[in-house]
Amino acid sequence: MTASLFDGKLVANNIRKDIKRIVSEQNLLGHRPPGLAVILLGDSPASSIYVASKRKACIEVGFHSSAFDLSSTTSEEDLIALIEQLNEDQTIDGILVQLPLPPHINTSKIIECIRPTKDVDGFHPYNLGRLAQGNPELRPCTPYGIIQLLDYYQHPLSGKHAVVVGASNIVGRPMALEFLNAKATVTICHRATYHLEQYIRIADIIVVATGSYNSVKPEWLNEKQTVIDVGMHRQKDGTVHGDVNFNEAVKRVQSITPVPGGIGPMTICMLLKNTLHAATIHSKD
Repeated sequence: MTASLFDGKLVANNIRKDIKRIVSEQNLLGHRPPGLAVILLGDSPASSIYVASKRKACIEVGFHSSAFDLSSTTSEEDLIALIEQLNEDQTIDGILVQLPLPPHINTSKIIECIRPTKDVDGFHPYNLGRLAQGNPELRPCTPYGIIQLLDYYQHPLSGKHAVVVGASNIVGRPMALEFLNAKATVTICHRATYHLEQYIRIADIIVVATGSYNSVKPEWLNEKQTVIDVGMHRQKDGTVHGDVNFNEAVKRVQSITPVPGGIGPMTICMLLKNTLHAATIHSKD
């Protein structure tokens, strides 16, 4: 058996075409383009590549993109001052601070400095609170992208048992909330979970976001399951793989996301979708 592939690159391209069309139509009506400010501290190769992809995506759909590449020694006070300046900038609809931040900066404090209507990462307590209430506004991009991908492939969620492996604020926790809002039954597992195997075996949908390879063993999987792999590990030879052993898992499950080409493109696409939505909110102010 070979699993069906959920092609995130294909779905993201379709959504981006719709966003580009909407921006073009708004431009013809005399409206300004949505604006995204991306702040990068330091020169981490992984973060730099990811930020470059986000900026390129903005340009492709017609957004205004502002880049702020700061030293890794930038003080917390200077970073907050920049965010406050962007909060008041009427040409900027979204503010993205690339994570992780240097250790001398309090990440939670920085996230809370971003105006909730400009929090296009969806990490501000206000936006996470709305998600928890089942009334989302700006949603964390990776979980939102997973829901959009499953919707595209008409994968039923209501009543299904979704197991989320990984409990980060970026993926695991908001992913669990997204599934709850879709009326799925949710189990969230993490590094302290005993007997992970038993939860995996009874799941209908498995989202793996552990940051470590092969934390979910292929032999735990079965032909009725869907696996969403959020991991991204770049090897010395330049190849990339996820948290799951794809070559083995694809033989066992019903459907699976590839790495690369699965959740990565959807995450960037949801950043664009959030920025467009933020621009809509600001146009009503």
